[in-house]
Amino acid sequence: MNEEAEIWWKQALRDLETADYLLDAERYDAVAFFAQQSVEKALKSMHIDRYGKLKKTHDLVLLAKGLELSQELIDFCKELSPAYVYTRYPDVVPVQDIEEVSKELLGYAKEIMEWIGERR
Repeated sequence: MNEEAEIWWKQALRDLETADYLLDAERYDAVAFFAQQSVEKALKSMHIDRYGKLKKTHDLVLLAKGLELSQELIDFCKELSPAYVYTRYPDVVPVQDIEEVSKELLGYAKEIMEWIGERR
């Protein structure tokens, strides 16, 4: 893995650890945000390693294209992507049960991160 990709991967791991920490603190909106961020950075790491350049987007499905993720993992990306917005802006329609959603998103992030980690 090249140096830039490694930097993105390490930050992805830190963001996943942060999401776990925030879950214990019951900061569920932040859990969802950092789960999304961990996957975004991990996908960017993989994209840099494979294609030699950073793809600037927050759309996880767009980042996942061309990286051979299974349909299930792409579906997880579809669920994670909106967390980038609705966890940060109070004028966006909130999720009904953020505690349940954040736990689900963290599980998705862990599965995607494990898949990427196995292919590094």
